[in-house]
Amino acid sequence: MITGQLKSKIDKLWEEFWTGGITNPLTVIEQITFLMYARMLDMNEQADEKRSARTNKPFSRRFNDSQQHLRWQHMRHLGAEELFKLVRNELFPFFASSSSADNEGSLFSEFMKDAQLMIQKQSLLVKAVEMVNDLPLDNSDTKGDLYEYLLSKLTTAGINGQFRTPRHIIRAMVEMMNPDLNSRICDPSTGTGGFLSISYEYLLEKYSSKQGIESEPLFDTDGKPLVDIYGKQLQNVLYSGDLIDADARKHIDTDMFHGFDFDATMLRVAAMNLVMHGIKQPDIHYQDTLSQRFSENFPNESKEGMDIILANPPFKGSLDEEDVCPELLRKVKTKKTELLFVALIERMLKIGGQSATIVPDGVLFGSSNAHQQLRQLLVESNQLEAVISLPSGVFKPYAGVSTAILIFTKGGSTDHVWFYDVQADGFSLDDKRTPIKDNDLPSLVSEFKVRDKAIATSAKNDKTQKAFWVSKDDIISNKYDLSINRYKEVVHTAEVYDDPKVILAKLKALENDILKDLNELEAML
Repeated sequence: MITGQLKSKIDKLWEEFWTGGITNPLTVIEQITFLMYARMLDMNEQADEKRSARTNKPFSRRFNDSQQHLRWQHMRHLGAEELFKLVRNELFPFFASSSSADNEGSLFSEFMKDAQLMIQKQSLLVKAVEMVNDLPLDNSDTKGDLYEYLLSKLTTAGINGQFRTPRHIIRAMVEMMNPDLNSRICDPSTGTGGFLSISYEYLLEKYSSKQGIESEPLFDTDGKPLVDIYGKQLQNVLYSGDLIDADARKHIDTDMFHGFDFDATMLRVAAMNLVMHGIKQPDIHYQDTLSQRFSENFPNESKEGMDIILANPPFKGSLDEEDVCPELLRKVKTKKTELLFVALIERMLKIGGQSATIVPDGVLFGSSNAHQQLRQLLVESNQLEAVISLPSGVFKPYAGVSTAILIFTKGGSTDHVWFYDVQADGFSLDDKRTPIKDNDLPSLVSEFKVRDKAIATSAKNDKTQKAFWVSKDDIISNKYDLSINRYKEVVHTAEVYDDPKVILAKLKALENDILKDLNELEAML
């Protein structure tokens, strides 16, 4: 969480872009990302220079002698015209050709090849450089929250059903998956990297000792305490992750987080998001994960090597069958992306690996052969652990589509499935999405962790409650239908009414009282 003062700076920077003619939120974030990256390169170069001077050990430079003028500390002092020419004609080509040995440099060089400066006004570029220079990018505890606040301004849906998954929904999914220091975590439709960054935040919390946790109260720009809907002052809690050893740290930095997307802009944003959170070299790649090319290029040891997959894949899409990976078509013969992605996830998991994936409700009850084929795959060839129904407003203002979270473990077979009906997520279900007190997510996470399959065959399995079990036999008999309304029992309370004659007598008495009042009113005239 970041302070009100810092939010104010970001809001001001955002407004400058909009008044400067750049109104696409993703483009704004991308352009700010470029400038942040330029500054971070120079910050890391300066840190290595100081370390080298202290230890007398050489290091691999990001900027050679002829590129020193591209460093942030130099260019931020230039005048408007000179700065604009330098950034457009030299800095962006430098991004594209950079092959620095620095982790962040090598990570970003892949995504910078088609980078373009969209800022056309020299005055806007000067203001943007000044404001980015004021952002606390040297504070590792704030960088991730800072970038998340930037990403929170993505308020429009993207193409092909892409939109930003609410962070509290992601957090609940991560908590249910409960990753550890040995996990390999993947999102095959990574978008802005929310599932991966929040997984990292969860690990920092999980592996911080009491001594490694610090908190400080938050205040707005006027010095007034920031409070939640209960009136409790908000705290900025910092988790050091001090229980993470060197080997685990290396795994986190290089092999824990894997993400794929076919949108280069999204990849740049996702990569910066993870780097800003403190992950040195996440495995982020430009790739259409449903294509045959992905199948050919994806390392064999990773095809079935993921421990955890978290995803909210595109819902609205139809692909050319010739372009789809044949192995996926053997699992589910369809062109629909929402079905193909679930098949892909099942393929990418190792035996015993788990996935929590958001799907549209149509996946749960669709009657086509492909829909039934996919559900049969989850039930018969895997352990379908849970179907969690989400209220239709959780993705507003982006979309009002009804969704659910599918949780399954690869391998084995299913005997009973746990269902949970989330009716409130802590926010109103209209376009405003204002905070409210009703929130089923904490209960969802806690009940998922202690769910007891023994209850499934006992009298305690009450299908009128939010959480209940359904047997495999019942699911098969309903053509593998997984919609919660198919199995949840609704208790109808019988209403007791008076005898019609009694009701008529009451109405006549009421009419007489009205007539009496009217007569009294007439007498007064």
